[in-house]
Amino acid sequence: MKLSTRIAIGAAVLVPLLVAAAGLLLLPLVGADLHRRQDARLNTRAAAVLPSARALLAADSRGRPKAEQNQQRKLADAALDAGVRLTAADGTVLLSAGSQPDDPRLLPAAPGGTALTIRQNGSAWRVLAVRVDSGNTGGTLWVLAPAEEPADELRAVRRRVLLVALVAAPLSGLIAFALAERATRPLRRLGRRAAALDPGAGHAAFAHARTGTAEVDELSGAIALLLSRYDEQAARTAQALDTARSFSSAASHELRTPLMSLRTNLDVLAAHPDLPADERAEVLAESQRDHARMLDLLSALSALARGDLVEVSAFGPVDLAELVDTAVAEAARRHPGTAYRAELPSEAWVFGWDAGLHILLANLLDNAAVHGRTAGRAAEVDIRLRVEDGAALLTVDDTGPGVPPAERTAVFHRFHRRPDSPGSGLGLTLVAQQAALHHGSARTTDRPDGPGSRFEVRLPLPHPDAPAARLPSPRDWLSDRAPG
Repeated sequence: MKLSTRIAIGAAVLVPLLVAAAGLLLLPLVGADLHRRQDARLNTRAAAVLPSARALLAADSRGRPKAEQNQQRKLADAALDAGVRLTAADGTVLLSAGSQPDDPRLLPAAPGGTALTIRQNGSAWRVLAVRVDSGNTGGTLWVLAPAEEPADELRAVRRRVLLVALVAAPLSGLIAFALAERATRPLRRLGRRAAALDPGAGHAAFAHARTGTAEVDELSGAIALLLSRYDEQAARTAQALDTARSFSSAASHELRTPLMSLRTNLDVLAAHPDLPADERAEVLAESQRDHARMLDLLSALSALARGDLVEVSAFGPVDLAELVDTAVAEAARRHPGTAYRAELPSEAWVFGWDAGLHILLANLLDNAAVHGRTAGRAAEVDIRLRVEDGAALLTVDDTGPGVPPAERTAVFHRFHRRPDSPGSGLGLTLVAQQAALHHGSARTTDRPDGPGSRFEVRLPLPHPDAPAARLPSPRDWLSDRAPG
C-alpha cells in the first residue's frame, strides 16, 4: 500500500474521531449555556410578574374578589408562555396557569433564587421559586418553563456534529491523499534515481541534490554515504584479492628453487642410506638452510601482505623511543656478536601502527647486523633517534662495505639482494613499505664518520590541527606496483 494511501486512510479515520471527541466535549458546555440562558429568562419573567403577584396577594388579603380576578388575569398575561403558580402564606393556591406538573409537591418548597429541574411522567420543567411579600401578607411564586427546549437544541447540535463527522471522513481523506502525494513526490523521485543507479558507476553517479524536504535530503545523504562506504569496501576487497594473487605468485616463484633443492637433498638421502657421515651432514645442513630460507621468505611475504591490507583503525599514538629501545634489545639477543649502541630521547610520539613499526625496526637492525660486518670483524651498529623539524629522524649506521650509489634505490625493491646474502631480499622492502604507510620516507647514504652505510627513516610527528588520519595511496608491495 502506498504511503499516501495510508496517510489518507489514517486522516479519514482520525478526523471524524476528532470531530466526535470535540462534540462530546462541546455538548456539556452547550447544555450548560442553554440552561443558563433559560434561567436568565426565568429570572426576567419572575421580575416581570412579581408586581402583579404582590397585587394579587394584597387583593386576596383584603377580600376583594373583583380586584383579585383582575390581578389573576394580569399575572397570567404577564407570564406569557411560562407556567406560573402563586400560593398564599397559608398554602392557598391563588393562581395556577401554564405548563406545570400535576403534583405540586414536586415544586421546591422554599425559595432559593436558583432554578431547578423537576420531572414527572416523562416531562421536565425548569422551575424558579421566588418569595413574594405584600404588606402584612406573603406567599410563594413559581415560574416554570419546559426543559425540553434545551434538550431539543442539544439533539440538534449532536446531529450536526454527526453530520460534520460523516462529511469530514471522505473530505479529509481526499485532502490528505492530495497533500501526501505532493509531499512524497521527492521520495518517489529519489526511489527512481536509486533504482536506475548503475552499480559499476559508484557513488559519484548518485549526485546528492537538495529538495527542500528535510527527510528526503537526509535519506538521499544516507544513500550517498552508503554508496561511498560500499565503494571503499569494494576497493579494499579488490586490493585484498590483488594482494592474495601477488602473494601466491611471489611465493610460488621464490619457493620453487629452495623446494627443488630440498627435494634433491631428500632424494640423495633416500637413494644413499649408507652415505658417509660428513657428506650426510653437509646435505642436512644444506636442507636446513633451504628450510630456513623458505620460512624467512614466507614470513616476509606475510608481513608485506599485512602492510598492504592494514586499516587506518590499527593506527594510534606510539612512543617511538620506547619501541626502538625494545627492538634494539631483541636484535642484540638474535645477533649476540653484533655491538648495538643506541642514543634515544626520553620519548618521541608518532601516530603509527605498532606492529608495522616493530617490523620496520626489526628488519632495519637485522640488515645492519648481517650486512654491516667486514671480514674478520663483527658488525658495530649505532642507532640514533631525534626529533627535528616536526619529524622523528631515525638513523642506523653500520661498519660494513656500504651500498654503492647506483644501488641505493634498488635495495628497497623486493627480492633485491647481494649474491652472498642469506636473506630473502624483502627486509628493506618491508622498511620502505612501513615508512610509506606512516607518510614517511626511507633512504640510505654513506656513514658520515667512517666506512659503512647509514639507513635513515623519517616519520612525521602528529599535529593537533591535522585532518583526520588516512592511509597513503595503496601500493601493491608484493608485486612492486606503484599507485596508478
